Amino acid sequence: MKIKRALISVSNKEGVVEFARRLHACGVEIVSTGGTMKAIKEAGIPVIYVSDVTGFPEIMDGRVKTLNPKIHGGILAVRDNPEHVKAMEEHGITGIDLVAVNLYPFKETIAKPNVTLAEAIENIDIGGPAMVRAAAKNFKFVTIVTNPKRYEEIAEQIEKRREVADRTRMELAQEAFAHTSAYDSMIQEYLSEQLKK
Repeated sequence: MKIKRALISVSNKEGVVEFARRLHACGVEIVSTGGTMKAIKEAGIPVIYVSDVTGFPEIMDGRVKTLNPKIHGGILAVRDNPEHVKAMEEHGITGIDLVAVNLYPFKETIAKPNVTLAEAIENIDIGGPAMVRAAAKNFKFVTIVTNPKRYEEIAEQIEKRREVADRTRMELAQEAFAHTSAYDSMIQEYLSEQLKK
């Protein structure tokens, strides 16, 4: 699958601007959210705000921004299924071929002294894991990158072939599910500790 559109929304911004720059140089359209979009835009790289894709503003203090069919349909569509392609056309959904997402810093938040339960709760990512899992499920067509250390390798593959190798996409999907699994484990362990108090 040729990479034409990427969604980039990361809490760990390490290397993300350079990654976006290399994707843009390959003709990849970039969609982004909040702080990630600001960093990409400030570097002079064209970027589309997620609200301009969804037609819906970020609401509830950013709790709801990517949970939208224009995003999830773009990630989950099976590109060689005519019914999926038809649904995309009917609903104005553009395919998203690469998702670079890592999750809110829950671990760092709960490590702070005197962190409140409310603060911890606000650092439970919802849209991020949903996008990560959607992209990982659809790895046949979508590249999911959760680890900034993979940017270099992925950018190189796209520069060479405009796509990412099948095996690499499956490896990245496995990494993505490990990422969300560890994240959920951390949250349930934290809540379990709170219940003991």
